[in-house]
Amino acid sequence: MPSVASAHAAFDLKSTAWTLTALRLQTADVGVLTQALDTRFGASPGLFDNDPVVIDLSALREADAAIDFPTLVQALRRHNLQPIAVQSGSAAQTEAARAAGLADAMDAALDNALPAEPALQTLTHSIELREVIKEVEVLREVPAAAVPTMVVDKPLRSGQRVYARGADLVVLAVVSFGAEVIADGHIHVYAPLRGRAIAGARGNTAARIFSTCMEPQLVSIAGIYRTTETALPANVQGKPAQVRLDGERILVEPLGD
Repeated sequence: MPSVASAHAAFDLKSTAWTLTALRLQTADVGVLTQALDTRFGASPGLFDNDPVVIDLSALREADAAIDFPTLVQALRRHNLQPIAVQSGSAAQTEAARAAGLADAMDAALDNALPAEPALQTLTHSIELREVIKEVEVLREVPAAAVPTMVVDKPLRSGQRVYARGADLVVLAVVSFGAEVIADGHIHVYAPLRGRAIAGARGNTAARIFSTCMEPQLVSIAGIYRTTETALPANVQGKPAQVRLDGERILVEPLGD
């Protein structure tokens, strides 16, 4: 039998932060949800790359609506989303989710307070699903402030992810399709941006995304996003451009005009 000392040497438990998509359901009808997913993401099969997802049940909690989690999980996986947990559901909903192999995420993960170790702090940007899928909702607003900068000088390949927590992010090489760059502040890519860029990840609506060659798979600021389903204008596609928020609208504008 392994000793306590050898068990300690085999692994460590550490507090960490993960960026997760929270899928906020507005209906318990999995047929409607499946159709909405197909309508919204069917034209963009490469939008997600087995991204982990937390299913947010806060809008359905009071009604205690029954949800067919196995069918919902299959529908999400068809779009390369990997549901791992639920949050904010009733006791019955949470129990049904556990029976389907999903964990119970802590609602406190969305609060400003940091959890104690070894709990997992989660940072989410959420997608609302009704009979059609709405824009990503801003979870909370964080005033713009001076932050440090993380610099990445190597190309990011598909499947790679970089998160500049509490900082701006500067990337000096290509962000390939399927790669993801995330920052709580601004994102600067001095090369082609072809993957996903998420700025203002903790709600900073003043954050922006800059690239010398704007060809993104997805851009998001403070939870509001735009995908390649909507083609970029010719004056910014593949050219120096910036992404910013105007109210709750994503604007992509040329640089240098």
